[in-house]
Amino acid sequence: MDVMTAMKGRRSVRSYSSKEVEPEKLKYVLEAARLAPTARNLQTFKIVVVTDPKILDQLVEACNGQSFVAEAPVFIALCALQDGGNMGCGIPRHVTDCSIVMTHIILEAYEQGLGTCWLGSYNQGRVKKILKVPDEAVVVAVTPLGYPAEEIPQRKRKSLEELVSYQSF
Repeated sequence: MDVMTAMKGRRSVRSYSSKEVEPEKLKYVLEAARLAPTARNLQTFKIVVVTDPKILDQLVEACNGQSFVAEAPVFIALCALQDGGNMGCGIPRHVTDCSIVMTHIILEAYEQGLGTCWLGSYNQGRVKKILKVPDEAVVVAVTPLGYPAEEIPQRKRKSLEELVSYQSF
């Protein structure tokens, strides 16, 4: 599969089958994260992989009651180890880096036949407490990971003309 095919086919999965994720597939997903580019190649992130059903159940509440979090056999939390300050453009380095890493994770997951849902609705403090994330780190992105329980239709996307301009805004 090429990257464009993965980008066109990938969906946010909110219903997972109970089928376990094979260790070799999880390893490919984590390897994709390791290979992601980061500012100055510092790789100041830590990935917490959760497979324990008891912890997954706790994460449902920390993810604002999204029950599908515990349906998936794997949960991934991407944590920035240090703030690292802002890049020259003023954007926080850790947010950009972790966004690139999570994009690599979700695309490789799709390549492996797995589903993800990049969650923006979670309680930072609760997730940190459950996963024993140290105070100096921040949970930047989370996703369940597993086999989709159903096929998800493609959503309508805006045209390039609506999204792109040349030479000025």
